[in-house]
Amino acid sequence: MLEIQERFDTEGYEELVSAHKDVVKLHITEALDKGSAIGFIAYSYEGDRTVIYDYDDNGDLMLCDGLVRSVLFKSCLKAIDKAVFELPDEHKYEPLRKLRFISGESRTAENIDSFLNGCENCKHNK
Repeated sequence: MLEIQERFDTEGYEELVSAHKDVVKLHITEALDKGSAIGFIAYSYEGDRTVIYDYDDNGDLMLCDGLVRSVLFKSCLKAIDKAVFELPDEHKYEPLRKLRFISGESRTAENIDSFLNGCENCKHNK
């Protein structure tokens, strides 16, 4: 069964931590399947925004969706309504556009709460 859980250490992510030394508190959330990590997302909370630095979904669009939504949901719980993607690989923006987290050349997801609440109505739309 797939689980998405925040890690409370950065073991195994030393290269990522090293690349973001200026970040006060880098958070890592992993996607786990039968206890083994199959993906991750790295982010921080910075004032009125969440900054997403990297993710690995192994090419699985639905895993990308789950990882990003988990971070956006946690941001909403902290009353943060904007996420900025600062990804090292330009190709990682395309899945985010397909999933409508961002549009065009934008690298910012705004009105996160409205976006997440809008999904509640998806099951009613045909």
